[in-house]
Amino acid sequence: MNTKLFLFLLFSSVCFAQKTTLYTIGDSTMADKKDPDRNPEHGWAQVLQPFFTDNIIVVNKAVNGRSTKSFINEKRWDSIYSKLKKGDYVFIQFGHNDEKIEDSIRYTNPHTTYRYNLIRFVKESREKGAVPVLLTSIARRNFNNKGVLVSTHGDYTLETRLVAQEYKVPFIDLEYYTELLEQSYGPEKSKQLHLHFKAGENLYYDKDKADDTHLSLKGATEIAEIFIRQLKLVENPSLNKLKYEIK
Repeated sequence: MNTKLFLFLLFSSVCFAQKTTLYTIGDSTMADKKDPDRNPEHGWAQVLQPFFTDNIIVVNKAVNGRSTKSFINEKRWDSIYSKLKKGDYVFIQFGHNDEKIEDSIRYTNPHTTYRYNLIRFVKESREKGAVPVLLTSIARRNFNNKGVLVSTHGDYTLETRLVAQEYKVPFIDLEYYTELLEQSYGPEKSKQLHLHFKAGENLYYDKDKADDTHLSLKGATEIAEIFIRQLKLVENPSLNKLKYEIK
């Protein structure tokens, strides 16, 4: 073969080698935030890319304020489904906004609509040859006056576990591991994981801020590290390739 032709073909095969896409879908605890150099709020999937080699492209499609219902109704899932290819991954973490019973646009019954929306994500990912992975919602910093961390997610995390078991979906129990994280910091120091500022303490906020749901850069990074550690431990052959791409 002509040397120039061989080098051209070799170069082309390298340049056009298909990389694996890791999609994350969910709510604001996961989502990218605007102006990350100034904004103290970060989603944990926002800081995920550095944990992987260049063969993995993290595409964070989580959006503030979305439930499974609004994510589907706004055609956000359709836009991902149309691009999914064999070997991609879809990490699914909803629940925070599905719980909002006063909001008909977002609320879902955990045992019916929420459950079947998760099943849809799983089945349609598999239709494309992609690997779905289910995650429970991260814990809120919700300590009572006795210093006990109280769950706020009710049956939503239960249904996520049940769907994972029934459909044999790889599963990471982020609620449990982030509960351990919050408890390890305790009622006061756990504020560092979230958004607690006095007026003027941070230029991004002109009023006092006390947000126990959303994450600081520290909180987002710690949860991303938890996610990576647990991902390595999941015993599922469909994740083996991805595990090899963790730095």
